[in-house]
Amino acid sequence: MGLAIQQEEFRPDDYERFSRRLKESLEALRALLARPGFGVGPSTIGAELELFLVDAAGFPLPINRQVLAQTVDPRVTLEMDRFNLELNLRPGPLAGRPFTALAAEFEDTLREVRRAAATQGARVAVIGILPTLREADLGSGAMTGVARYRALSAAIRHRRAAPFHVSIRGEDTLALAWDDVTLEGANTSLQYHLRVAPGDFARAYNAAQLATAPVLAVSGNSPLFLGHRLWDETRVALFRQAVDDRGEPGEGGFHPHARVSFGHGWAREGAHELFAEAVALHPPLLPVVGRESPLECVRAGGLPGLDELRLHQSTVWTWNRAIYDPKDSGHLRIELRALPAGPTVVDMVANGAFLLGLTLALAERVDALLPALPFVHAYGNFIRAARQGLDAELLWPADAAPSPRPVRVVELVPRLLPLAHQGLVRAGVDAADADAMLGIIERRVALGRTGARWQRLELARLEARMPRADALAAMLERYLHHADSGEPLHTWPVE
Repeated sequence: MGLAIQQEEFRPDDYERFSRRLKESLEALRALLARPGFGVGPSTIGAELELFLVDAAGFPLPINRQVLAQTVDPRVTLEMDRFNLELNLRPGPLAGRPFTALAAEFEDTLREVRRAAATQGARVAVIGILPTLREADLGSGAMTGVARYRALSAAIRHRRAAPFHVSIRGEDTLALAWDDVTLEGANTSLQYHLRVAPGDFARAYNAAQLATAPVLAVSGNSPLFLGHRLWDETRVALFRQAVDDRGEPGEGGFHPHARVSFGHGWAREGAHELFAEAVALHPPLLPVVGRESPLECVRAGGLPGLDELRLHQSTVWTWNRAIYDPKDSGHLRIELRALPAGPTVVDMVANGAFLLGLTLALAERVDALLPALPFVHAYGNFIRAARQGLDAELLWPADAAPSPRPVRVVELVPRLLPLAHQGLVRAGVDAADADAMLGIIERRVALGRTGARWQRLELARLEARMPRADALAAMLERYLHHADSGEPLHTWPVE
C-alpha cells in the first residue's frame, strides 16, 4: 500500500504536497507503461483472506495484536478492528496446479493462526459477517490501535461532519447511525490477485467486471448483521455506507462519488486511466509524502515505488481494483475484491477458480460483449447478485438484438462454467485442477446451496425453538463445526 503511516493529523500543506506528488506519479506511471517490456511475464495469482477471532461462545474477541505476537509468520497481519486478522498468501504461477497449491497454503496459514489464537483462548471464524456481532462489539474501542487506522477514521469522519447512516433492507430492515468507520471491520473478504500484462489490462479488467456478478451470486456468505436478515452479501451494502466520506450534496444537488464503488464505466485504455480516475474523483485521506521523486526515477531508467499513488489507491475501494507493484521488475495486477470469506478452504478456492477462469475466458471476447451490455447493467447485476444470490436474475449479453437479456443465475452459471474451464486450461492450468474446483460450483448450484442460504435455513430451524440471539450463536457453532471438517459447503446438512 505504499508508505507507512506514523502520524494521525495533517496540515493543509501536507495535502497540497501530496496532491502534487500524485500528479507527478501519474506522469511517471504513464512513462513506465510506455517502456518496452514493462510488466510482461507469466501470469501469477495470489490471495488475501480476512477472518474473525472469537471466544468459546462464538462472540468476537478483540485480541488481534496478542494473537499476532504469538506467530512469526509474515503472512499474518492486523486488520482495522481488533477482532480481525488478515492472511496474505504468497503469489504463485497460474499455470500448473495453482488451486492445489493455493489450498495447501490456505490450510498451512490457517493452521498457524489457529495455533496462535489458541494460546490466547481464541478461535478462528472464516465467514463474511460474524452472525454473533453486537453493537457493543463495535465502536471506537474496537479499532486496532495503530496510527494508520486512527488516521483513516479521523480523515473520513472529518470530511463527513455527520454520523454514518447505514440503511439496508432485506427480510428485515436495518437502520443505524454510527460515529466511526469500525462497522467496516464487520466485513471480512477473500481477495484474489491476477497479474496482467499492461497491453491486456483493459480487456482483463472489463472481463473481471462482467464476471464478478455471477460468481458473487453463487458465493454469498454474509446474510446476517446485528441480528438482522439482510442481503445474501450484506457486505456490499454495509461497506459502501460504513466508510462513506461524502457529506451532504453540494450546490445543485451534486453528490461526489463514493469511495466504495463498482466503478464508473468500462475501461477504455488500461490501468493508467483507473489510477487517474481515483486521483481525480477522490481527495487524499492520508497525505504522507515519501522521499523518492517518481519522475526523476523513471527518467534515470529506474523503477519507482509510486508510494503515494499506491497509498491513495488503498483508500479508494473499487470492488475490482488496479494495482501497481514495483516488485518482480514491476507489474500490474487486478485485485478482485468482491468475494466473502469462507466457508471452507475448498469453497474459497473453488470461488477463486470460477472467478479467475471466467475473467480469462471473457477477456478473449470482451470487445464483442461490451457493446451488448451497457455498464449500468453490469453494476445492476452486481447489486442484484449481492442482494439475492442464487435467486437473482442478471442481464447478460446476447448474441443478437435485443441485448442484454435477463437470465436466472441458476441457468446462467451452468453456461458459464465451461467457459471458465476453457479460460483456465488455455492459461496453462492443469485440467484436473480446474475440474475439481469448478465441479464444486456446479454441485453448489444444482443443490441450491450457498453459505448464505445455509445460514438462513439453519437460523430459521433453530429460531423456531429459541430466541434469535441464541439461535445465531447456535447456528455459528454448527457453521464452525462443519467448516472445521473441511468438507465443501454443498455437503453440509441443515440439521
